[in-house]
Amino acid sequence: MSIKIENLTKVYGDQKAVNNISFEAKPGEILGFLGPNGAGKSTTMKIATCYVPPTQGTIKVCGYDVVENPIEVRKMVGYLPEHNPLYLDMYVREYLEYSAAIYNIKGQKRKQRVDEMIELTGLTRERKKKIGALSKGYRQRVGLAQALIHDPEVLILDEPTTGLDPIQLEDIRALIKKVSQNKTVMLSTHIMQEVQILCDRVVIIRKGDLVADDKVENLRHYGAKTALNLKFESPTSAAFLSSIEGVEKIEIVDPANVLVYYANDLDLRGDIFRKSASENQAIIEMNMQIQSMEEIFTQLAQG
Repeated sequence: MSIKIENLTKVYGDQKAVNNISFEAKPGEILGFLGPNGAGKSTTMKIATCYVPPTQGTIKVCGYDVVENPIEVRKMVGYLPEHNPLYLDMYVREYLEYSAAIYNIKGQKRKQRVDEMIELTGLTRERKKKIGALSKGYRQRVGLAQALIHDPEVLILDEPTTGLDPIQLEDIRALIKKVSQNKTVMLSTHIMQEVQILCDRVVIIRKGDLVADDKVENLRHYGAKTALNLKFESPTSAAFLSSIEGVEKIEIVDPANVLVYYANDLDLRGDIFRKSASENQAIIEMNMQIQSMEEIFTQLAQG
């Protein structure tokens, strides 16, 4: 009930799409798989779902190798690709019946499973409509229902909320959170708010290379700087703060307001306060400026 990637490389001609990456999506967690366009996310997911073979390295899903045991891997995985490939002329229920049949789900069990997926994904009112008549949000629900129809242990979702409006976003996120309770979920997205809401861990790749693998709450420690906003009682250049070990940059906001930058593994607030007092420069306000997840992702994604 996990995805284990070891030394994975994928080469297309002269282009190395994925470069010797290793990480694991563990049972019961939602893993955010991030990176800019062209980073190698979709390629990795296609290898994990047996659509394309690796050039080197391995991916194992629930212990089955994607090259040696592709049929077993497909039984274990539910996959929603970025461009949801639905049969638009089919009715919702008809399509889910068809999808269940592909997984050899028969008779009463098939009917029961389709009913369960329609209810779970909120498609009850839409079940008799043609898929082509549905909104983007409901088509994503159909795609999720299809990915879940065989009750897979692993769910791989490639940009599942792209193009959705705010209400649809909230609904699909809630659905992903609900179905992830007893599954391993690997989720690719560009939306940092989605990462904070849904994900337990994050893996970031850039130009095929792995650049971060950690819990969401620890992501702020990757290459970021602390900015301390200081307001003084009177105008100052704050040049005296440069002598404090660890201070990397001082930015003047206005005559009595400065930003002091230093590495985020330090806490220089006490040193800064004491140094300012020794220079007869009274600090009347001090607060941390926290970097947003978007800023941190941009730093890591761009290098």
